[in-house]
Amino acid sequence: MINNPPIDDLAEKVGSKYALCVIASKRARQLIDHAQNQGLTDLPGKVKPLSEAAVEIQSGKVTVSKY
Repeated sequence: MINNPPIDDLAEKVGSKYALCVIASKRARQLIDHAQNQGLTDLPGKVKPLSEAAVEIQSGKVTVSKY
């Protein structure tokens, strides 16, 4: 469960809680794939991929673009 940053704040950044779920899960999958390609089993620092994705969304590293 994402507690920090708050889910409501993240949902406001991306438009809705549904969009947040989709974006965060896609980014978490990218982080997992990247770690596995480097031969790692976990992310550096034992950070959970979904938590890292949430932090990236909050900080603006991950943005939403309309297709």
